[in-house]
Amino acid sequence: MIKTLGYLRESVSNYTDEQTFAQSIQKKILKNDYGSEIVFVRDLSEDEVSFLNKILPDEIKYAMEEKDYKRVQELNDVYELLY
Repeated sequence: MIKTLGYLRESVSNYTDEQTFAQSIQKKILKNDYGSEIVFVRDLSEDEVSFLNKILPDEIKYAMEEKDYKRVQELNDVYELLY
């Protein structure tokens, strides 16, 4: 698994109890061996993209507050690809 998706999987895991989209994203990351973030993003449904657009700004903000700049960069890489 590429590092970026590992960070994303960890962030999404905070929402799996509440959101079916979080669960489906988790399964995709674990089940598939994506070669890049682009391939992963292309495999997402519209609802999954909407879900990530909703949660990633807060996850990036939290990483900034914690001064975890590597996490900020990795999550931001995925966030940028959603557009």
